[in-house]
Amino acid sequence: MIEVVTELSALRGRVAQWRRAGKRVAFVPTMGNLHAGHFSLIELARSHADHVVASVFVNPTQFGPNEDFSRYPRTPDADAAGLEAAGCDLLWLPSVEVMYPYGVEATVHVAVPGVTATLEGAHRPGHFDGVATVVARLFNQVQPDVAVFGCKDYQQLAVIQYLVGDLAFPIEIVAAETRREADGLAMSSRNQYLSAEERPVAVEISRSLQAMREAVRGGQPREQVEADAVARLQGAGFVVDYAVVRDPQLALPVDRHGPRVALVAARLGRTRLIDNLEFEA
Repeated sequence: MIEVVTELSALRGRVAQWRRAGKRVAFVPTMGNLHAGHFSLIELARSHADHVVASVFVNPTQFGPNEDFSRYPRTPDADAAGLEAAGCDLLWLPSVEVMYPYGVEATVHVAVPGVTATLEGAHRPGHFDGVATVVARLFNQVQPDVAVFGCKDYQQLAVIQYLVGDLAFPIEIVAAETRREADGLAMSSRNQYLSAEERPVAVEISRSLQAMREAVRGGQPREQVEADAVARLQGAGFVVDYAVVRDPQLALPVDRHGPRVALVAARLGRTRLIDNLEFEA
């Protein structure tokens, strides 16, 4: 049965017990309201370690003033049941007061330079500072050997990799492939905000990413590929923040051939969706 802990001393005590037994510990941080995509991260983590810790914490420091912190769904009981079924050993369920003992406004902040300045960072100022701050705290609290993050949040993964490298966390970062619904829509807790009419339209994001990939492979200029993707999404009813092609470091590609990633962020009604597709050009 999964163990649920809300106090830092209990978390550290259990992890220390595992370590004394020579066991390897994996960690999957989440904001809860979990779905099959999250549970696949647990299964991947289990393949890399003897014990798996997951956290559920809706982090206030990564939400902007007009974003959905208060609206973000909290489902701790269902999350715990799903995590247990997926093979998680311990659920770390801290309160805001435990995570930020001096208060959110008086906390020490972690800011990752460079990779946070573009795309999501440009459209959601301060978001990645909040992500880096809470992940650094979670890493210090859990002290895992390995941590698993999904590739759907491509830029977030890049931020975490930079954070771990620069601060010398002794943690292996494992990237998990994006899990998708049968029609191709990337699994996300935000999908439940979509209305019955919006849900079939949302899959246009993944279709647009595939079209971007084929256009790049067909030799179309990047600027035209991006403009066509924006027009396609707007025609389907989205308000587009970006639809771009970048290299794996999220810089503008300088070569005609090589690894690429297409990334989209767009709003459909009240719901903001992101997705990406890695490919070889």
